[in-house]
Amino acid sequence: MANDIVISSENAVSLAEQFKSEDLIKPLQKEIFLFDTFVAGTMHIEDESIIKELKSGEKLSLRREPKNRFDENAVRVDDEKGRKLGYVPEKDNYVFARLMDAGKMLIGRVTDIKAKTGYTQVSMAIYLIDF
Repeated sequence: MANDIVISSENAVSLAEQFKSEDLIKPLQKEIFLFDTFVAGTMHIEDESIIKELKSGEKLSLRREPKNRFDENAVRVDDEKGRKLGYVPEKDNYVFARLMDAGKMLIGRVTDIKAKTGYTQVSMAIYLIDF
């Protein structure tokens, strides 16, 4: 009996507490592609090293900013470290804002980075995270 594996709810709880909840459900997640766009406002980033650190395929966080004084449908785009890159363009954000307001989780993924005159264009794909 010394070599028997014993699983109790107490052991399961302590095991589960070692992980973040998003790590526990990752095997059940699907990324459903919704839209290709770009990050608006990258020309206003004060620390340009943020964009220089971006890599194609990098996950971007999308979060609602409903009290934005310029756009009530604002969807902010942050890098993996939580640093602000810009926004989903206003012309594209209405549906994404509504989805997020309804509790849906959206993410972005960098698809391309191009230097333009006076700014860097960061292209991204937007995905719905389905469980």
